[in-house]
Amino acid sequence: MKQAWTTFAARPVPRYTSYPTAADFAPDVAEAQAREWATSVAVDEPISVYIHVPFCEKLCFYCGCATSVPNGYGRIASYLETLHEEIDLWSDALGTHAGMSQLHFGGGTPNALSPEDFGQLVEHARIAFGRRADLQVAVEIDPRTLTPDFIDAMAAAGVTRVSFGVQTLSPKVQEAVGRIQPRELLVDGIERLRATGITAINMDLMYGLPHQTVEDVVEAAHFAADMGAARVSLFGYAHVPWFAKHQSAIDEAALPGLEARFQQAEAGAATLMNAGFHAIGLDHFAAPGDSLTRAARNGTLHRNFQGYTDDPCDTLVGIGATSISQFRQGYVQNLKARPLWRAAVEGKHLPSERGIALTDDDRLRARVIEKLMCQLWVDADATCKEMGAAPGALDDALETARFLQSAGLCRIDGNIVSVPKEARLLLRTVAQCFDGRYKPAEARHAKAV
Repeated sequence: MKQAWTTFAARPVPRYTSYPTAADFAPDVAEAQAREWATSVAVDEPISVYIHVPFCEKLCFYCGCATSVPNGYGRIASYLETLHEEIDLWSDALGTHAGMSQLHFGGGTPNALSPEDFGQLVEHARIAFGRRADLQVAVEIDPRTLTPDFIDAMAAAGVTRVSFGVQTLSPKVQEAVGRIQPRELLVDGIERLRATGITAINMDLMYGLPHQTVEDVVEAAHFAADMGAARVSLFGYAHVPWFAKHQSAIDEAALPGLEARFQQAEAGAATLMNAGFHAIGLDHFAAPGDSLTRAARNGTLHRNFQGYTDDPCDTLVGIGATSISQFRQGYVQNLKARPLWRAAVEGKHLPSERGIALTDDDRLRARVIEKLMCQLWVDADATCKEMGAAPGALDDALETARFLQSAGLCRIDGNIVSVPKEARLLLRTVAQCFDGRYKPAEARHAKAV
């Protein structure tokens, strides 16, 4: 990493899976807006659905997700009952539309559900939101608790893609983060998935974990390539113990420094690209024949709360505690406290707690940031024209970006801003130039690298 980049790498910046970011959500946008926006979905418009399962058999120390240990299936069963009720509430609020194009299960650990309950949940969502012939069903998986029965249930439910939480193969690093999963366990799970016809397997890898080395990251990247992953995400560990309390179990003295993190990320990326993967935006990689690669090539790549996607839907309905829904008009997030979420649903209320309505300026900046995050360049003037904004509406952002240009983080040619491949890991820092709502705060966002 260039010496001039060190200061920028240490700065906290948003991940820009949305704009405005969730940090800007407020309680003045909640259920009333959610109902109004849901009603406005057109009859010929497909939707996407995300279902949150906030349970894990054991918490991994690095995790920043909204999840907990259930200590028995009773809590899961109770949560599941409310999920079914919320599905019906959203179905009624949406009215007639063109059906569900994508269904994504995240967590937590979706395979914390019993095979029978998972199958029934998928079927209920299909009935409630419509059965499209092209429906894609994706599930995030913890390989440690993946059973043959759950694999069979996914196959029977029409699951088309699975995200496998590999993270690292190093026993020392696995022990340091509380996630022990031998290579043999991973291989067995992948082979069982493929035997049932689920062949699109994503793998999640991490860098910047305690005691982790460049060699560890390269080993995991080779594993993903050798096992035929369709997509690979290579995330940097975000140490935010003020937000995720269980991260305090991690020894901060064992965490790699900024330079080491940069070297790990670069080595992992180089390994994947040398194996034939295409780099997608900031931290994703896709096989040549994967739909994400095609979307990147033809300019239809998008970014949402699940990361990079080829999902074209403007409407994303989030179901479950903490889930976020996206509409053309703005975002709404469900209640985080499960008792309050359950009480709202049982009272026949959409459990929306906070959100934000988009302004024209938000839409313009969201479009620019998404383009930059997806293709590593953006034409500010052309985007202003596309979004109906006045010429020069982004001059303030371009002026800020010029400061980054002097450090080599970006190049500016007229009104075109591009990020060199060698500065890709600092892409979020360049995107932040276009963020009209950004407020610097140490405890608000993770470091850039």
